[in-house]
Amino acid sequence: MPKDLYTGLSHIQQVLFNLAALVIVVAGMRASSDILVPFLLAIFITVIANPLVIKLRSYSIPIIGAIVLVIFGIIAIGIGVTSLLGTSLNDFSDNLPQYKEMVNNSATNFFKFFEELGLHLSGSVIIEKFDPGAVMSLTSSILSGLGGVLSNGLLILLMVVFMLLEATIFKYKVRHIFGTKSDGANQVDSFSSTVNRYMLIKTGTSLATGIIATIWLVILGVDYPLLWGFLTFLFNYVPTIGSIIAAVPPVLLALIQFGAVSSLLTAAGYLFINITIGSILEPRILGNGLGLSTLVVFLSLLFWGWVFGPVGMVLSVPLTMIIKIALSKSETGEWISALMDAQTFQK
Repeated sequence: MPKDLYTGLSHIQQVLFNLAALVIVVAGMRASSDILVPFLLAIFITVIANPLVIKLRSYSIPIIGAIVLVIFGIIAIGIGVTSLLGTSLNDFSDNLPQYKEMVNNSATNFFKFFEELGLHLSGSVIIEKFDPGAVMSLTSSILSGLGGVLSNGLLILLMVVFMLLEATIFKYKVRHIFGTKSDGANQVDSFSSTVNRYMLIKTGTSLATGIIATIWLVILGVDYPLLWGFLTFLFNYVPTIGSIIAAVPPVLLALIQFGAVSSLLTAAGYLFINITIGSILEPRILGNGLGLSTLVVFLSLLFWGWVFGPVGMVLSVPLTMIIKIALSKSETGEWISALMDAQTFQK
């Protein structure tokens, strides 16, 4: 559309055109998710791996050698995680029907207990409408979906290699485009450094959360502790809500394995980890301006999960956080970034 015609439209018409363009873009992303999901995962890995490449280069290692070392490290981690989790995921999938039945039986007994006390809660109706065993099926679907995406491992690794090579000269390209001391170049540098810092800190806290959760589940004797620890690591990228989602399967499994006491201990452990790392430690390290409101977290989980599936759920908050950081570096979008922030503003 010509610029003079666009400026001649009313404000409402401009908003409608922008919304229509947004709908088309979202529909295109959803239709091309098979291509975009590996690309997004490659960006995600590159952002985390690039500081390692920079660190290796500080020891006078050539760029190619540094990238090769980092890629070998990624492959080793991938093989280790796959070998550790493969058996657990297969066993869990095989036992899934049995677990679903046991969870439903536990729910039935729960409602019977209240009926014996004289409280009639219509437990059969509640179980029929809200199937407790569906949580186990959802967990299996999420893990299987992630495994399906990782089957494109060679393609993702190739993209990571080229992105790491491009990252070494990207800053110079930006300087060439905007000029050495321009505001545009400074904004791009600030945006890149903020995103790198956020992703590194979030990955570190997520890794710590997953390891501590795994150790706690091993102590309690809950089946598949590595599987649940890995799920906790992934969903820790989603603040507050992610911890709840990751805690539900092991809590239910502890319930059907050992009873209510073990289930409560599992839930208490996850609550302690979430409060210590997610609510106290992480905000202090990240600082102000790098948090999202709970409503934005929930909506981003629904939106990106709908667009990209299980991987979209895991990457929902990092993707939304990148958008928020980009808006905060723009004068026209700074107010939107403020609305998305978790910080409470007082007079």
